[in-house]
Amino acid sequence: MTEERLRIYEMNNGEKAFSPFSSTEMDSRQTKLRQLMSARDIDACLFTSYHGICYYSGFVYCSFGRKYGFVVTQDKATTIAAGIDGGQPWRRTHGDALIYTDWRRDNFLHAVQTLLSQGKSRVLRVGIEFDHVTLDMMKLLKDALPDVELVDIAHDAMAQRTIKSAEEHKLIRESARIADLGGTAVAEAVAAGVGEHEVALASTQTMIREIARSFPSVELMDTWTWFQSGINTDGAHNPVTNRKIEAGNILSLNCFPMIFGYYTALERTMFCEHASDAHLRMWQINCDVHEAGLELIKPGARCCDIALELNEIYRSHDLLQYRSFGYGHSFGVLSHYYGREASVELREDVETALEPGMVVSMEPMIMIPEGQPGAGGYREHDILIVEATGAENITGYPYGPEHNIIPAR
Repeated sequence: MTEERLRIYEMNNGEKAFSPFSSTEMDSRQTKLRQLMSARDIDACLFTSYHGICYYSGFVYCSFGRKYGFVVTQDKATTIAAGIDGGQPWRRTHGDALIYTDWRRDNFLHAVQTLLSQGKSRVLRVGIEFDHVTLDMMKLLKDALPDVELVDIAHDAMAQRTIKSAEEHKLIRESARIADLGGTAVAEAVAAGVGEHEVALASTQTMIREIARSFPSVELMDTWTWFQSGINTDGAHNPVTNRKIEAGNILSLNCFPMIFGYYTALERTMFCEHASDAHLRMWQINCDVHEAGLELIKPGARCCDIALELNEIYRSHDLLQYRSFGYGHSFGVLSHYYGREASVELREDVETALEPGMVVSMEPMIMIPEGQPGAGGYREHDILIVEATGAENITGYPYGPEHNIIPAR
């Protein structure tokens, strides 16, 4: 006879954990979602992405090959998490939590079925994130919910996330302050003969310690630094290596404090000891683009129009072909391995108009190939909060040749 074992259970262990967001803030997020659901005749939503779950629940999961979800109906909000996490999902969730066990392969789906059958009326339409659900997961959901229509909620949820609340602004400001501290640690660690990894470690440790000091209870996860030198600066997301810095090297500072799932960034071009005339010319041009871009960020400005106007500066110097990516992006619940608010990216193919409450970066980058005068990647990056009549720059760390040629130690 096969032993019957629990498939799902509750693990409300301890007390709810500290959150930088008030109950009023989290209720507001879920209320706006429910209003959207009513307008679109959606009976329930099942979020499966890191960003979707974190934004509406406050819980950042660790997948490790397991499935996670957050089910929102008109009267309940419940995280679905794996038993390996103990009571952490419940402690971090603004709402309830249902835990599934590993004893059967389909226990996650059983949890979904259970939550969708607990309402007062039959569930006919369920919103899911089409941009996160794999073909395999879609088939599993259709098999588990044969009489349910699955509709896309990802774009509408993203649109909600792009307009940040006052409490989100407060957290992002604090995180930008901590990123500036990481930048200072980078500058203090840079010297000829020092490995990239040593510089990155100094920055990351500084930011983690400051995050720990600044909050009464916080998960210290995902904060990182990318620090590149020489040819390694040609990509914005190139990983840290053990390459040793040389005098005259172009350097890229990239500090990323992660707090409660929220991403911020400080990125700067630097040089070790000195920079050639060709490097200084390229650097100044990129700083000129950066400064022009800062002036363009204001309510009503369309992302595509900002990109097109900045293109003209590069084009006037015959450098447009060396532009690496868009000129900036939205901030919020995102990271280097999850999350994106693609509807607010400063690119030619994005027609979204900026609105008060949005938080965006200005981060122009050009990459001059190896062997050419001024070779390397140049990038400056500031964070701006769009206001009613303009935008506030919340990045404090200085940029440009006057500040970031690091003298010999």
